[in-house]
Amino acid sequence: MARPREFDETAAVEKAMHAFWAHGYEATSTQDLCEATGLGRSSVYNTFTSKRALFRRSLTHYTSTQLGKRQAILDGPGTAAERIAAVLDHAVEDDLDQRRRGCLVVNTLAELGVPDDEVGAALRNDTERNLTMFAECVREGVLDGSLRDGLDPAEVAEFLLSTTSGLRVMARRGTSRQSMHAVADLALAAITR
Repeated sequence: MARPREFDETAAVEKAMHAFWAHGYEATSTQDLCEATGLGRSSVYNTFTSKRALFRRSLTHYTSTQLGKRQAILDGPGTAAERIAAVLDHAVEDDLDQRRRGCLVVNTLAELGVPDDEVGAALRNDTERNLTMFAECVREGVLDGSLRDGLDPAEVAEFLLSTTSGLRVMARRGTSRQSMHAVADLALAAITR
């Protein structure tokens, strides 16, 4: 009779996520994952089947957590412009709080591109969900008068996603908090009244 698992699979995915986030996919070895999760090599492979499968689970865990945070801000109180400002501020401060690791999605895109597998599907899903959230907020901003008239919600959504991703890259290269906030302010000025 097989022994039941004696570990929290979600906690193991979270710990693996931090290992991948710190080192990237290629540079994170199976031994690194064993050390991060506290699991033996056989437990890692029996539970997750492969390093790639564990990475996909880690990436999906990361994106769902981050999307939830972003959605909460964009659904929060205030005008659309104030909520977008809060998202940009969060991108700066969260990255500085995370010891300048950047964004796991942005880091993965830089390392792997968008592969034609489940990892690529997770990356595409994250992009689409972000663009949808931003576009909806932009529509609201044009209606509430906090954003400029005539803005194309899809184009501004791409601009905002590119800006938040760029802020994450700025953090990784050691840019000052002041400079990062200045970029966020310029982005906001480009779309507000």
